[in-house]
Amino acid sequence: MSIIVAVPGTSEGPVALRAGVEEAKSLGTDLIAVNIGITRLDLSGLDESVPVTVVERTGRGDRDPVDAVLDEIEERGPTRLVIAVRRRSAVSKAVLGSVSQRLILNSPIPVLAVKAD
Repeated sequence: MSIIVAVPGTSEGPVALRAGVEEAKSLGTDLIAVNIGITRLDLSGLDESVPVTVVERTGRGDRDPVDAVLDEIEERGPTRLVIAVRRRSAVSKAVLGSVSQRLILNSPIPVLAVKAD
C-alpha cells in the first residue's frame, strides 16, 4: 500500500510533496514521488521516517506528464494519488489544459488534492 505524489517543477511541487509525505506517514506506508518537472526534486527537510522513492519521467522529452503519472499508477498499484492544485481563471481553464485536472478526471485511484497558495 503506497502513496504516489505527482510533483511538478512549479511552486505547487513542494506543497504536493509535503502533503504526500504527511499522507504516507498517517497511513504508515511509503511514498512514490513522480517528478513531472525538469529539475531534480529537493527532498531536504522532509520527514525522514517516510521512505521516498523518486521516479523520474522517462521516455520522449515531450512525454505527457499525465501519462507518466498514470503509467506509474498502473505499474506500482498505489492506493492514493496526491496532487497540489491552484486557483485558475475561467479563461485559463477554457484555453489551457491542467495536469492536475486531467489527473483528477483520469486517475483509477482516489485523489487527494491539496490547495497550493
